[in-house]
Amino acid sequence: MAPNPPPFSQKSQSPSQPSGKSEVTDLKLQLRGLAGSRAPGSDDKKRDMFKRVLSYMTVGIDVSTLFSEMVMCSATSDVVLKKMCYLYVGNYAKSNPDLSLLTINFLQRDCKDVDPMIRGLALRCLCSLRVEGLLEYLVGPLRAGLIDDNGYVRMVAALGVLKLYNISSATCIDGDFPAMLKNLMLNDPDAQVVANCLLSLQEIWNLEAAVSEDASMEIEALLSKKVVYYLLNRIKEFSEWAQCLVLDLVSKYTPSDNNDIFDIMNLLEDRLQHANSAVVLATIKVFLHMTLSMTDVHQQVYERIKAPLLTLVSTGSPELSYAVLSHLHILVMRAPMLFSSDYKYFYCQYNQPSYVKKLKLEMLTAIANDSNTYEIVTELCEYAANVDVPIARESIRAVGKIALQLYDVNAIVDRLLQFLEMEKDHVTAETLVLVKDLLRKYPQWSHDCIAVVGNISTKNIQEPKAKASLIWMLGEYSQDMLDAPYVLESLIENWDDEHSPEVRLHLLTAVMKCFFKRPPETQKALGAALYAGLADSHQDVHDRALFYYRLLQYDASKAESVVNPPKKAVSVFTDTQSSEIKDRIFDEFNSLSVIYQKPSYMFTDKEHRGMLEFSEELGNLSLGAETTDDVVADSQIYDASDNDLLLSTSEKEESKAPLSGGSAYSAPNYDNASSSLIATDTQPESHLGLPTYNPQSNLAIDDLLGLGLFVAPSPPPLKLSPKPALDPASFQKKWAKLAVSLSKECSIDPKGVATLSTPQALPRHMQDHSIQCIASGGQHPNLKFFFIAQKADSPSFYLVECLVNTSSAKTQLKIKADDNGNSEAFLSLFLFALSKFGQSL
Repeated sequence: MAPNPPPFSQKSQSPSQPSGKSEVTDLKLQLRGLAGSRAPGSDDKKRDMFKRVLSYMTVGIDVSTLFSEMVMCSATSDVVLKKMCYLYVGNYAKSNPDLSLLTINFLQRDCKDVDPMIRGLALRCLCSLRVEGLLEYLVGPLRAGLIDDNGYVRMVAALGVLKLYNISSATCIDGDFPAMLKNLMLNDPDAQVVANCLLSLQEIWNLEAAVSEDASMEIEALLSKKVVYYLLNRIKEFSEWAQCLVLDLVSKYTPSDNNDIFDIMNLLEDRLQHANSAVVLATIKVFLHMTLSMTDVHQQVYERIKAPLLTLVSTGSPELSYAVLSHLHILVMRAPMLFSSDYKYFYCQYNQPSYVKKLKLEMLTAIANDSNTYEIVTELCEYAANVDVPIARESIRAVGKIALQLYDVNAIVDRLLQFLEMEKDHVTAETLVLVKDLLRKYPQWSHDCIAVVGNISTKNIQEPKAKASLIWMLGEYSQDMLDAPYVLESLIENWDDEHSPEVRLHLLTAVMKCFFKRPPETQKALGAALYAGLADSHQDVHDRALFYYRLLQYDASKAESVVNPPKKAVSVFTDTQSSEIKDRIFDEFNSLSVIYQKPSYMFTDKEHRGMLEFSEELGNLSLGAETTDDVVADSQIYDASDNDLLLSTSEKEESKAPLSGGSAYSAPNYDNASSSLIATDTQPESHLGLPTYNPQSNLAIDDLLGLGLFVAPSPPPLKLSPKPALDPASFQKKWAKLAVSLSKECSIDPKGVATLSTPQALPRHMQDHSIQCIASGGQHPNLKFFFIAQKADSPSFYLVECLVNTSSAKTQLKIKADDNGNSEAFLSLFLFALSKFGQSL
């Protein structure tokens, strides 16, 4: 048997993984031996030791005990050693202020070194200590650095003033450093020093403006004509970063007259030919903002900047092309006619990434007009067969958007109908959605579209939006589609297999429309649809079915006028962005707002973003005669916080399971004798031998539609014990043992939601109905309650988990019971008690 290998020695270990304190101690001894050494090769040994120390520091090992040794070893003229020592000192200065005091003497000494590189590095390290107690040692070297003979030292000092302001704004302002910076900016021969002074001044006055009104005068002085022209005359001396800084300042300058505008534009004319895209975009921003009040000149600016932008798009990397295209997209949306002749620049290339192709498709849609529609649509149709499915979808949407803009509709409709013959699922799905929108705007094309759409089987359509569009057409044009009632009937038979609320909502509306057009063939289907809708667990589907049921019971003629109003062509579809937002993005040209396609406050301030989302949601809440079939269900999933529970239950994962459909809703018991269908003309008998719809027959709606089951008898009486005998420990064991018998989602009265500002209001209310709260928890808007109830004169218990979302005014119930036979009756009692919550206030 081979002997065990010897353990690794300390010398064989990686320098980034010391064995412990002994390794740091060994480094300390070696550094102390090298301190002050002038022997040949000592600097090389120091470099190796410094590299080991920095490697330890990088991986998170505390080497602050070597502080004094590192400082002593830095007494050398080797710039590399100085840099490594300053990096070490800057890392530990803020976390160890006491150690920072040890560096003051040698840093002040280095600030007076003969070598300007060491002076600059020492001053940068001194300004980076970020220790307020050392300010008195910083002011003197910083003031001396601003008047140093070397440009590098002045450049470091200019940024050091900004660091000083961040540490102590009072010390910076009282020391008159901003005035020194401004004087240095207007007189220094080094362009980089001027740029650093400008950056520091802008940052300082912007921060001051947030707390003091007097700072606005200083900002205006910075935007004076003298300063702006001085910077513009020297712009060729600046680096690309500095040029962007200057151009950003110029974009905020307000010219005195038109001659002033032309002078600035002439000075910056050659910047449009710069190789750097940032400089070009910054220059374009200046041109656009200065000529907003000059319509003719503004249009000429568009013509002038078009060539540089298109050149950058075609020659840059994909990332650069996307950034430039995003800015070009804004200009195209504001002036599409100026770019209509350049549509070929926006054709997609096979090797371009998807995000670039998608943006190009949006631009092709924007610049389409009567003169180029044929060529653009032909190109887009080629993309529809692309192996890249998202791009194929986007290209089909682009064709539809062009058709909705009244450009060559005849040819585009034919192209769209040809897409349906490609027998590709994603192509068919996107085309159906667009055909629906086209029929809403151009009803005259219904015969051509229906002839093709009628041959599509619903079994081949899996995507919810596409299936909803097909169902909409089946209801809207059921008089032209012979199989429409039977297709709808087959869909209703498979109601439970349809998981999309949007499809179920459209199915309810479509069968209602079909019923009034072909009543004998749709009578059975409508009854089944209403029955399934009222038993649906989704609140929107249930409410839509109940609305139709009550509408039919009230007046059938009114119901027909609601679901089948006179057809009106939709003239304009809602834009995704308001003009105000687009103008705001244009004002923030050459920024991330353009890339994100939203103003900066929408992705930097959550409060404003939430308000905007709330206002957008309000637009989907109205349900009128013309928008009944366009309401899209938006299922709100309640995500409770398990950390807020007072019970340590083991079924946390179960709470996220989908709601079961076991608890069917029973419609209110209406007076059948008073509910009748009223109309004027008697319908002819059906040639299929189905029952005839006779509005004057005075039949009850339940009898007509076969909905006798809806008028259910009162739930069986269930008496509860006023004081259920179950302690929390027994509740927890029983809850973990029993299976869920019923789940239900329902709404709470708004008055009750307002009362939940005091969470104990609900337990007190339920106690009046012999339902006790055994535990509660959570924080607004998510609250969680556990209730118990006991059947009178019986050991059977009912356990309820109640999840309440106060923002949506909805609750999710999960019931477990010893006796599942009476679970439905208990659910009815619980819902009755919950419905009374808030009504007595």
